[in-house]
Amino acid sequence: MRKILKISVYLAFVLSLLFYLIPTKAPDISLNFIDGQTVDIDSFKGKPLLVTFWSTTCSICLEEIPRLTKLYDELNKDGFEIIGIAMSYDPPNRVIALSEKKKIPYPIALDISADAEMAFGKIKATPTNFLINADGKIIQRFVGIMDIDSLRSKIKKLLQT
Repeated sequence: MRKILKISVYLAFVLSLLFYLIPTKAPDISLNFIDGQTVDIDSFKGKPLLVTFWSTTCSICLEEIPRLTKLYDELNKDGFEIIGIAMSYDPPNRVIALSEKKKIPYPIALDISADAEMAFGKIKATPTNFLINADGKIIQRFVGIMDIDSLRSKIKKLLQT
């Protein structure tokens, strides 16, 4: 019985690693942006994309915004995109006000019905970020504080392919 338990735990661990190591297709969802546009995430295919789930009440998210803004300003001209998705519990008026106050240059989506949160794996913690390659495959998931320099390096490699 103990051997079966060990094997089960090992298999669960290996399967969880596969999620992070083997690229999976980004979910095919439509996003409602604060500017009123509705855009399919598939429309970003052909370029590297960072999808960042964030909240107006998340201090780490608020610290991350200036770094993501700098990254966006630096690499967007080369084809890199960022989409910010506000968590479903965030009131839209607060998301819009904070986006304007922080002068966020990349598009911000409202996930009022939590469809995006569910499609990306029942997002609970913020920030949660997904790096998606030009083929629309999720190649890395980050939860919590990201190493922006490492991320920049990965994005530059994606832009070269």
